[in-house]
Amino acid sequence: MSVIDRHGAAVAVFVSGVSSMGVEILAGRLLAPTFGSSVFTWGAVIGVLLAALSGGYVLGGRYASTHASMRALSIISAMSAVSVAVIAVSGDSAVAALGSVPIPGRYATIVPVAVLFGPMTFLLGIISPFAAEQSTAESHGGASGRVYALGTIGSIVGAFGTTFVLIPSLSVGLVAVVLAVPLVVVAVVLAEPDVPSMAAAGLAVLAVVVAASLVLGAPAGEQTLYETQTAYSQLEVTEENGVRTLYLDGVPQSAVYTDDREGYVFDYAPYMHIPMLMDDDVERVLFVGGGGFTGPQRYAEEYPNVTVDAVELDRGVVTAAEQYFRLEESDRLRVHVGDGRRFLSSTDHTYDVIVLDAFRADQVPFHLTTREFLELTNSRLDEDGVLMANVIAARAGEGSAFYRAMVKTLRTTYPSVYAFPTADTPSLQNIELVASKNASGFTRAQLQRRNDRRDIGLDLSAELRRYRQTDGVDTDDVPVLTDDYAPVDSLLDEQVDKRYVITGYNGSTDRD
Repeated sequence: MSVIDRHGAAVAVFVSGVSSMGVEILAGRLLAPTFGSSVFTWGAVIGVLLAALSGGYVLGGRYASTHASMRALSIISAMSAVSVAVIAVSGDSAVAALGSVPIPGRYATIVPVAVLFGPMTFLLGIISPFAAEQSTAESHGGASGRVYALGTIGSIVGAFGTTFVLIPSLSVGLVAVVLAVPLVVVAVVLAEPDVPSMAAAGLAVLAVVVAASLVLGAPAGEQTLYETQTAYSQLEVTEENGVRTLYLDGVPQSAVYTDDREGYVFDYAPYMHIPMLMDDDVERVLFVGGGGFTGPQRYAEEYPNVTVDAVELDRGVVTAAEQYFRLEESDRLRVHVGDGRRFLSSTDHTYDVIVLDAFRADQVPFHLTTREFLELTNSRLDEDGVLMANVIAARAGEGSAFYRAMVKTLRTTYPSVYAFPTADTPSLQNIELVASKNASGFTRAQLQRRNDRRDIGLDLSAELRRYRQTDGVDTDDVPVLTDDYAPVDSLLDEQVDKRYVITGYNGSTDRD
């Protein structure tokens, strides 16, 4: 018996485990720019792929005794490799096209997952029972146990390798190519000297070679300065008409002028200075969420008596900000890579202002929204301290549930809560929620008088005209968010497919 006969089936099972779990991790990243990375996205990925894998197990088990062979394992591996190569080349465009299928938002990811990843996972599911039939183990139980152990070990390798090695280093398309290569090797090694298996192996080799050449040869957009996959998102830096913008999963996060213009690009950014009008003696400020670090840098530049700490979860974002947004640490601007809540839990510092700028329209870290987290921020603020949260939502009606839940939760912790919507539109927009420990509160007139007599680096008169008390916000149908119950993904679900408007240098930046 040849080495291939003894070990070929085991290698096929191991490789199928690596590729199936690797592609499952990749699916979440491929879907994120269009659908976000909510629990609904990951639920669809896991549920659909488990269903496809189970279907492959059933079919493979039914026909293993009559059709299992090295030739069959070769052909199945080849077909799976071709499927992954197709994902590498057309995954982005296919997801965008399938995203327009008229399905309720929380279920919308099921279609692209089923179409793109279902067939490949189904095929890989057939491999395990076929391999068990080819096993030299002394019993069916022993064969099944060995096969599923190998498949599980392969899945572990695929999960860790894709998560910690491939995605942080390569583009989505190139990761798919890398995951297809082991399947091609299995297809070639196990191919029998006959037309079907040799043709399948040849097709797999051709498909992966073509996919690799297309992925590697695809030019970046003419305005794209930098593009990478970080551990958390697809990051892109573009420049157009003298404006450099940082995108995460296709959503603009920060922008700066690269010509002779000064000031903020996006109109919502100046609102982050409103807390300077509410505290008479600001010395220490914390930003949770960095992006391009335009806010923290502006604070450090404008206020010589202020020390700024900025916490950013994603090391890749910090690197991009250093290279393209002039981020440079100093004695008054310190950058910390890590989770904002963990940082607040571990720090001994007390802050005058905390700016929470880590939310997106469809991706919100729920642990930064809960009453327990807000109580933590309250404990880290001085007696007149101010918390500002940059929330993306509609002001009322459909798309406003998350905003209203945040208002309700803030009221459980802070005596004074204000809202500053930033656009005259019913669409999703940046709404700045400002919570103060000052129980007496501030009227619009008081803040305007402070703005008139203080020099905080910019005139906030226009921003203060948008001042709103939150007493009139209807919160009866939304929950207080807690660590035990924070249905953030459900609250954000009604925002899916709604237009997100950021007013800025060209009037607006629309994201559908």
